Amino acid sequence: MIFGQRSRARAAAAARAAERPAEPDIDSVQPVARTVAETVPPGMVIAGAWAWRLLVILGVLGVVAWLVIQLEYVVIPLFLAIVLAALLVPISQWMQRHHVPKWLAVAISEIGVIVAVGALVYLVTTQIIGQYDSLRAQTLTRYADLRGFLTDGPLQLSEQQLNDAYAQAVDAVQRDAGALLSGALSVTSSLGHVLTGVLLVLFSTLFILIDGAGMWRWVVRLFPRLARPAVDGAGKAGWTTLQNFVKVQVLVALIDAVGIAGGAAIIGVPLAIPIGVLVFLGSFIPIVGAVVTGTLAVFVALVYNGLTQALIMVVIVLAVQQIEGHILQPLIMGSVVKVHPLAVVLSVAAGGMVGGIAGTFFAVPLVATLNSMVKHVASGAWRGQPEPPPPAVPADAAHATRRPNPRKPTR
Repeated sequence: MIFGQRSRARAAAAARAAERPAEPDIDSVQPVARTVAETVPPGMVIAGAWAWRLLVILGVLGVVAWLVIQLEYVVIPLFLAIVLAALLVPISQWMQRHHVPKWLAVAISEIGVIVAVGALVYLVTTQIIGQYDSLRAQTLTRYADLRGFLTDGPLQLSEQQLNDAYAQAVDAVQRDAGALLSGALSVTSSLGHVLTGVLLVLFSTLFILIDGAGMWRWVVRLFPRLARPAVDGAGKAGWTTLQNFVKVQVLVALIDAVGIAGGAAIIGVPLAIPIGVLVFLGSFIPIVGAVVTGTLAVFVALVYNGLTQALIMVVIVLAVQQIEGHILQPLIMGSVVKVHPLAVVLSVAAGGMVGGIAGTFFAVPLVATLNSMVKHVASGAWRGQPEPPPPAVPADAAHATRRPNPRKPTR
């Protein structure tokens, strides 16, 4: 009896064991097939997506920069014409609002710039010619003082050492005569490029004043239909920023030039008007230009007027720059154009490395304009805006391209 119960229990246990699934053999388990993409962590996927897009953007920007450098004799005059037009368009529009014909307003604006530049060149040239004899005498005197300092001062150089240094300089010039000759030829070629660039600036500015809005509408229509409101709004935002920037910089540069040139004239520093012109032009390169031109003014005072006058010139330059940086810039510019000082310095440095003097001049207005354009696109304010109108078509062209009446003539 007992033996039979035990047999039945063992049989039931064996049946239950048979019903349980067998333990898998670890050595015989095959791994589940997965693609390589599924093994990449999500963070790496996001980083990779950003990375290739950034590389594409940098590649496009690199190609654009290369094209700009290759076409610098066309691009630089065009950029200069755009900056100049940003200053002249409000003047032309103001005259048109006061019932001046458009052609006359454009002519007055264009001729006014030519007259202003010619007047500056005339003033600088006449002052240099008028003070040439005095400057030559002062230069020879300062040269003699420098030789005396080198021979009798702490360095105690001998006349033989100075003569040897002079002879080495002459030998270097003679060895590089071929390079100097090629440089002279390149200067001649550069003069031709300069004249061509001046004509391009004048003609480009003229056409922007005449039909700048129509040309912009033509550019907008090169983009896909859905992107046109964004492109049009961004362009208008950038144009407004550029106009404000140019107006503010002209006013600030004029105040800097008058302050530093006036101070130089009061303390008797020669070439006050050329110094003022250089300060005016240098002030269009924020921060860096003011420092360089101010240093030049101090150097001229040191060479021709002595240490005391140079120290007074330092005080004048610092006072003008402090008034500009802490009073004029915040008061005049306000919140219209916001560019961080670090961005200004970095953009000027990058512009100088890529485009030389022209790069330093255009760097800050380009950064300010692009900043406004990107902000406008990112804000989404262009959504829901209608598509900008097509460029204006002359009446004759519209009549010539008018479609015929599709209706059949009645018999």
